[in-house]
Amino acid sequence: MSNEAWAFISGGLFYILFGVYFVYELINNKRKLKKLKNEEWLPIVDEEGKVLGKAPRSVCHSDKSLLHPVVHLHVINKQNQIFLQKRPMFKKVQPGKWDTAVGGHISFNETLEQSLKRETLEEIGISNFEAKLIGTYKWESDIETELVYMFITNYDNEIKVNKQELDEGKFWSVNEINKKLGADVLTPNFELEFDILKKQVLK
Repeated sequence: MSNEAWAFISGGLFYILFGVYFVYELINNKRKLKKLKNEEWLPIVDEEGKVLGKAPRSVCHSDKSLLHPVVHLHVINKQNQIFLQKRPMFKKVQPGKWDTAVGGHISFNETLEQSLKRETLEEIGISNFEAKLIGTYKWESDIETELVYMFITNYDNEIKVNKQELDEGKFWSVNEINKKLGADVLTPNFELEFDILKKQVLK
């Protein structure tokens, strides 16, 4: 085969391979964009809670520079007991540990109140309650950085947890919680919030 013929064939092969690669990347990128569009989008905020932009949940969970807001609700009964949820083992963060009664992300264009009511109904089935904001703080885990809005509510009726969201839930006394502090039973951020509760709420 002459050099001219080989040059023609190899040159054509290069363009064919390049074309195949281009089409593959185009299809792959379209698939990724479709997946992102179907994801929950979260607001990106500064430490004062001002919305700076938005990003898909998966992106927020892979880039700790993207601060995003979450709501936590502590449910306290007349006996000064605190309702805790046990995180399921499929959770990426702190699986199998006892945590705040309600916790979840605020979706983009969702208010604090809307998010709190939605998450509370989804996780522990409560729809009629009054909540009070007692503080905010920044929390960094292994996969994300959150601006936590911490609420409390008083509630004495039966609570039925959503087994698709949580493993179980129950009321704990202050003494029971104190005995488990630092024992790798409670989530670290709950232990932080428990300290706040003891100073500001619990008698």
